Amino acid sequence: MVHVLAAVAWPYANGPRHIGHVSGFGVPADVYARYQRMAGNDVLMVSGTDEHGTPILVQAERDGVSPQELADRYNRVIVEDLQGLGLSYDLFTRTTTRNHYAVAQELFKTVHRNGYLVTKTAMGAISPSTGRTLPDRYIEGTCPICGYDAARGDQCDNCGNQLDAIELRNPRSRINGETPVFVETEHFFLDLPALADTLGSWLQTRTGWRPNVLKFALNLLDDVRPRAMTRDIDWGIPVPLPGWEDNPNKRLYVWFDAVIGYLSASIEWARRSGDPDAWRAWWCDPAARSSYFMGKDNITFHAQIWPAELLGYAGRGARGGTPGPYGVLNLPTEVVSSEFLTMEGRKFSSSRSVVIYVRDVLERYGADALRYFISVAGPETQDTDFTWSEFVRRNNDELVGTWGNLVNRTASMIAKNFGAIPAAHELTDADHELLRRSRESFGPVGEHLGNHRLKQAISEGLRVAADANQYLSQQAPWKESDIQRKGTILHVAAQVVADCNRLLAPFLPHSAQRIHETLGGTGSFTDQPEIREVADLDGGPGYPVITGDYSAETTWASRPVVPGTPVRTPSPVFAKLAPSVVDEELARLA
Repeated sequence: MVHVLAAVAWPYANGPRHIGHVSGFGVPADVYARYQRMAGNDVLMVSGTDEHGTPILVQAERDGVSPQELADRYNRVIVEDLQGLGLSYDLFTRTTTRNHYAVAQELFKTVHRNGYLVTKTAMGAISPSTGRTLPDRYIEGTCPICGYDAARGDQCDNCGNQLDAIELRNPRSRINGETPVFVETEHFFLDLPALADTLGSWLQTRTGWRPNVLKFALNLLDDVRPRAMTRDIDWGIPVPLPGWEDNPNKRLYVWFDAVIGYLSASIEWARRSGDPDAWRAWWCDPAARSSYFMGKDNITFHAQIWPAELLGYAGRGARGGTPGPYGVLNLPTEVVSSEFLTMEGRKFSSSRSVVIYVRDVLERYGADALRYFISVAGPETQDTDFTWSEFVRRNNDELVGTWGNLVNRTASMIAKNFGAIPAAHELTDADHELLRRSRESFGPVGEHLGNHRLKQAISEGLRVAADANQYLSQQAPWKESDIQRKGTILHVAAQVVADCNRLLAPFLPHSAQRIHETLGGTGSFTDQPEIREVADLDGGPGYPVITGDYSAETTWASRPVVPGTPVRTPSPVFAKLAPSVVDEELARLA
């Protein structure tokens, strides 16, 4: 058994999440976590809502509410959506808990004590109309390196280089288009150059990463520079140092505290479990593994900034130092970055109504239909365009036509002819071949899942189902007059359905439970997350979390079906979508 941390990107609490968000962080992480549990490993899947920073302030002002009220509103919306999607978090929390404040401040103090947070005077951007600080990501302009005209103030997405907002040509505010004013301000900077050698040596060992992630991370070292980790803002975590902590306008940079959330959520989970040190098995044991899931725009923070914070906390840079009370913390085993999902050829944009919210898809089409599409056609290694026509086609031809068809025809014939799973008698070569194919698929599908190749894994599982459909068509049990031979064919089909249900359970957990029951199974086959209302552990206001008991998760191996298990006439597992769905959904975007 291995301890496996599934560290899932923190959705920002300034609005509901759309399917582009969950295609990058949510579904890939959950598929991986469910597989690892089935494989017998001890999984800790954590995340929460990211609730600090200027975007919260801006949205709260627009809505006429306080930043905390806005965060509370969207924290609950996001919790409900992700739970409905079946994301099996051990803990989905938030960054406004007192526990998170304490953990983030501890990391800051130790990294500072070790010499890797230094004060510098910088030029900060101010909005002329409001006097409010404009964070780097809220400034846009022309990249001074490649000439891209939509570079952000912290990074150019076209050439990948890190930037300072003052370096942009023709800078403008993304909030209202005005030209920012730059003024001197003092901040704490993470001294990345002092950590670069250790960081680079570690990155050189990451041979199993997706090539685009590793190449991007290594390229960041070509122009490494100190990076500001505090901001001129009044919403966020106070800077925990004398002379700074009482300053009402200085806070930790939201991205400094957000990545610490993986650790603080693990600590909160442990405290709630009754064993406050339980988190250490995932964070301090070198044999533990960790995978971080996000979209490609967050590679910088997960492949450079977060590892640098961890190295600085451990005192493993050019200035030396000693670890804080948490000890030496594990660096990421892998940074699993997905590419971008577009919508009918356009970038997702809530303000322009180019968006499909998770909640709407769940209400109209169900969780597994969306999970299937993301798994088989999502932006795993390249940008992908979501179209309603492709969503309907894949749902009808593959999910319904291949997998649902196999389940329904097998269960219907068993219910009609035997009422229970029949015993197998003498097996033919065709029987043996299909059973072997099904049984041996657990190896390659598991390998693909362990290496974050969801498309290959689910495609292999669907091929087994397609082979079983072909087998039934060739063997034609409905024409078979020999009752023993008929029973043998349907026993083989039932076995393959049971195998495929395990192979596809990480992707389709809701339907996996129904299929388990269709074949006469009882009890929990796939566990689902639940929402619990909890009190803040340190006296703050309560909030909802996603959590669950996933101990009943089924095993990753073929298990013999039991002759005599009652099987009733099934209802369709998946819903076929009418062609009119395409026009209806496109009309909503018009």
